[in-house]
Amino acid sequence: MIRLHDIRYVRLGTRDLEGAVRYATTVLGLELARKEHGAAYFKSDSRDHTLCYFEGDPRDHTAAFEVDTSEELERAGAVLERSGYAVEAGKREAAEQRYVRDFLRFTDPSGNRIELVHAPQHSGRRYFPGRDAGITGFSHIGLRTLDARRDEAFWTGLLSARVSDRIGEAPLLRIDEVHHKIALFPSAHPGVQHINHQVESIDDIMRAWYQLREWNVPIRFGPGRHPTSGAMFLYFDGPDGMIYEYSTGVRLISAEEEKTYRPRSFPAVPSSFCMWGAKPDIPEFKS
Repeated sequence: MIRLHDIRYVRLGTRDLEGAVRYATTVLGLELARKEHGAAYFKSDSRDHTLCYFEGDPRDHTAAFEVDTSEELERAGAVLERSGYAVEAGKREAAEQRYVRDFLRFTDPSGNRIELVHAPQHSGRRYFPGRDAGITGFSHIGLRTLDARRDEAFWTGLLSARVSDRIGEAPLLRIDEVHHKIALFPSAHPGVQHINHQVESIDDIMRAWYQLREWNVPIRFGPGRHPTSGAMFLYFDGPDGMIYEYSTGVRLISAEEEKTYRPRSFPAVPSSFCMWGAKPDIPEFKS
């Protein structure tokens, strides 16, 4: 089994790089780390970057996960190939563009582009945001799945994820003590479905709600509270149809709890996404 250490970054293509930069800094509240070679890199914590927008097809999404050693990266490639997945070792120039020592890439059974990276760079300094959104770090992603049960078996069978809970067919998967770092939502096509950043408190959620409404940024869901993870949340529109989420208070499943933890199943209804009564305007949360 391939042991994932943490989620590392998301790469998104865009036709309007300058517009994406403005959004990421002034609306989302990330720090622009650098712009180079037709790409913009953004910090949300002490890592070199956690989001990259690059000039390209807006349907081109990649999610990256970190492994601990070069031996684990090599072993991961072998495990994937034995299981029938085409694996490509990242070239040096591409690794330099990602600010990692080594990486490999493949697609999951639904066609989502995934990278496994070793020795990603840290910045050596604290995150200094474009605006004070209260962000404490990049936390999780939603991925689209064409077959949730098949893809759940892939992520849990090969990539060490564990199911925390399910909403209908959609599993919420953890790779460490955080309730979920990956969520698989049934859809008609692959891609990153939403990107989550944790914020410090409910005050940041509510400040964002008022500020985003003032800026006429469409709110897609919330404010609300997930009955699964316990997190308070707000979902809103980003460039090229991407959905961003702020949340706070996510449940942690300790090593002691892990011994006896069993995933719960929630029906695919709005109350399974929000215990306060908010209704989602997000297609994958309505299916």
